[in-house]
Amino acid sequence: MKTLFLVRHAKAQPPQQGLPDHDRVLNDRGRRDAPEMGRRLAQRGLLPDLVITSSAARARSTAHLLAAALGVPAPAIREDDRLYATAAGKLLYIIQEQDDDRHCLMLVGHNPEMSELAQHFSRAIPEMPTAAVARIDFDVDSWALVGSTTPVAAVLDFPKKEPDRDGED
Repeated sequence: MKTLFLVRHAKAQPPQQGLPDHDRVLNDRGRRDAPEMGRRLAQRGLLPDLVITSSAARARSTAHLLAAALGVPAPAIREDDRLYATAAGKLLYIIQEQDDDRHCLMLVGHNPEMSELAQHFSRAIPEMPTAAVARIDFDVDSWALVGSTTPVAAVLDFPKKEPDRDGED
């Protein structure tokens, strides 16, 4: 079984003239929402073996805040420039190249590609709002098979979503 988390970075400052998009940082809401989503995952006992984040400031901050709330050690967080200004197909390639010893992978990046990839796996997942986390489970032994097999489960959580009575989405 492989579990994939696709995370759209938390709410960022709006674009500003003279500031490169890559350098935009989280706003107050983003700094609140990212650890909240990490706490929700931690309550469900979900811990990624590896977190791969876009090199953009807002994605890096989201990844580190989520990881801290989850108890994921800093060495398990890796930046990858390929997650910035990319396409859903390239994200899939990054997933497929992962070591099969890892069972739970988290990608932290941007829209529209995060929503597009999540919707490729499951039509039940709508457009991902900021700080959204899509959990997608595959009954496979190799990451290389992700994308060519149908997921066994796919759920979306986001800061404004109320959890069900049992704590699941």
